[in-house]
Amino acid sequence: MLYIMRHGKTDWNAAHRLQGLTDIPLNDEGRHMAERAREEIRDVPFDVCYSSPLRRARETAEIVLRGRGVPILTDDRLREMSFGVWEGVADSFRIPDCPVNVLFRAPEKYVVPVEGGESFDELFARTGQFLREVAEPLLAADKDVLIVGHGAMNCAIVSQLRDLPLAEFWSAGIENCKLMRLK
Repeated sequence: MLYIMRHGKTDWNAAHRLQGLTDIPLNDEGRHMAERAREEIRDVPFDVCYSSPLRRARETAEIVLRGRGVPILTDDRLREMSFGVWEGVADSFRIPDCPVNVLFRAPEKYVVPVEGGESFDELFARTGQFLREVAEPLLAADKDVLIVGHGAMNCAIVSQLRDLPLAEFWSAGIENCKLMRLK
């Protein structure tokens, strides 16, 4: 079985700041969310967990799986989507011409800002490669796999597995510290 979870809250989540690749740790609320998730999913079996290398995801995985003996492996292909120079911006929707807003409002029309952001093609390529090279062989071997990641990265995985059009990208979203069973 394949499961996916989004990391717990961070101070930047609370401030509505774009995090992307910026390595922000969990805040106290995020740690409490992970503790609650730990209790909620304590009976769900996992053979292995793959996590984004970013602290907020890795710490969530460590809290959720504490004491279970489940190996937690990080994979760079599970890092969050890069928002380039827009990372750290608070309330981007208050900036009328902020190009990253298209990503959220009409993902099918998103064009990467030239300032270091990541395209959907790049995001789908790396997460798709992870699915093909890591997740699918484990699932074929009847292993139960947990992926702990991020909003956009998780949506990319769910979108690929459910063959969603890009316009429905965000419909695949997962709340912080909630578990989704994929297949």
